[in-house]
Amino acid sequence: MIKENLEEVEARITRACERSGRERSEVTLISVSKTKPAEMLQEAYDAGSRDFGENKPQEIREKYPQLPTDIRWHMIGHLQRNKIKYIIDKVCMIHSVDSIRLAEAIDEEAKKHGIVMPVLIEVNVAEEESKFGVHLDEVESLIRQISELSNIQVQGLMTIAPFTENAEDNRIYFRKLRNLYVDIKDKNIDNVNMCNLSMGMTGDYEVAVEEGATMVRVGTGIFGARSYSQI
Repeated sequence: MIKENLEEVEARITRACERSGRERSEVTLISVSKTKPAEMLQEAYDAGSRDFGENKPQEIREKYPQLPTDIRWHMIGHLQRNKIKYIIDKVCMIHSVDSIRLAEAIDEEAKKHGIVMPVLIEVNVAEEESKFGVHLDEVESLIRQISELSNIQVQGLMTIAPFTENAEDNRIYFRKLRNLYVDIKDKNIDNVNMCNLSMGMTGDYEVAVEEGATMVRVGTGIFGARSYSQI
């Protein structure tokens, strides 16, 4: 089932790329594996998936030693400062930076390991009270502050669009984020490499790809509905 689901998602991404005149290689599919057991991740790995996204540091800690070492782990959920130490040497990117305090804490832990951690700024484009992320007009200022830190590098933006039955409803939010991404990229800020736009999930990733996403985060579309009993 997972193999077939992955093939379907891949086919849809490919068609979305074709519709928008993009190469399939421009989009990274992140298999969102939160709450799923290692066996299911292995099945996705065997079907070709290499990028996996988790919401909780604890799940990364538990799954990391059980799975192949060439997996690229992405921290996509809200991250507490006291949990950074558990994942700093395991993830390839943190998608959910939304404050200078969190960025400073990541920088400090990265320094201890002698690495530079790539991060994305989480933007609350729709300004939903229930969501984390900075507002559009706060993004550039935060990026300029983070750019002063030596062991962390901003590599783009991320958003979680509103839940909607109609994916087209989120096109406006993806377009806004894309416009901001391009604007900041054009400013050529030192120690900032704007190369990733992480947006789009199971319900709307095709629209996100059409609007310029370089990373889409698909969970239910690959693994099926989440099992909250395993959280």
